Amino acid sequence: MELQQLRYVVAVAETSNFTRAAERCRVVQSALSHQIAALERELGARLFERTSRRVRLTSAGEAFLPAARECLEAADRARAEVAAASGEIRGRLAVGSIPTVAAVDLPVLLKEFRRRHPRVHITLTSSGSEELIERVRRADMDVAFLGLPPRAEPKAVRSRPLARGELVAVVAPDHRLAGEVTDLRGLAGESFIDFRAGHAGRIQSDQAFAAAGVEREVSFEVSSAEFMVDLVRHGLGVGLLPAAYAPRFANLGIVRLRDAPARVEHLIWTNHPSPAAAAFLDLIGRDDG
Repeated sequence: MELQQLRYVVAVAETSNFTRAAERCRVVQSALSHQIAALERELGARLFERTSRRVRLTSAGEAFLPAARECLEAADRARAEVAAASGEIRGRLAVGSIPTVAAVDLPVLLKEFRRRHPRVHITLTSSGSEELIERVRRADMDVAFLGLPPRAEPKAVRSRPLARGELVAVVAPDHRLAGEVTDLRGLAGESFIDFRAGHAGRIQSDQAFAAAGVEREVSFEVSSAEFMVDLVRHGLGVGLLPAAYAPRFANLGIVRLRDAPARVEHLIWTNHPSPAAAAFLDLIGRDDG
């Protein structure tokens, strides 16, 4: 069994297509198919069901895939550790972030890291805090930036708080409250645009309105701050965004809140960071406490 065969299996599993997998691996499809067939003969089991329309994993393939990924990650990690011992950082760095991160300037940070360590392959995934915590816990992501309610703490990962901030209400530029200061009761009766129920950003807002004794109607649930802002600009409702993040958007009314919901941004990372992840944490200024 060769590492290249494992890479081919993972590529086919992730693309569900032999042609796209071959393109990703930069080989001709016939060579990829031949190597997977050879591996199946060695294992004595078919890994994929192939039809004219689709390719999918068999039960044997489902069982084989996690181990194949682990082998590839271990091999990549070994190469990275050897390079690090020689003074060169290489390998991969998988970064995750909530869309509204404000405690760091992530594009600037990634640009500087790439300048310092050009041999590292960087990926960035934007998602909700809950998914990011789970992916870092499973070690398929190296580091992530979260936003959580003040009393919430990320579990089963290493972490440190980066910044605490408050939310502001965002409204259409011609809204009656644009540029004003009010409290959550002053927003009673408004329609709201917010993240889906259960999302960390939604939870902190729900808790704040509940504490203020204000019932609100969330008319639109969105998956990104950009979509929220688009709907707000068209006068479809009121949104809530971090005070440090909202000014990035032009043509948007800001309403300061005296009893604003708060959130804490956290940096989290795996228990055993790779050389690339350790270098990224050092660039940020990790505090292992």
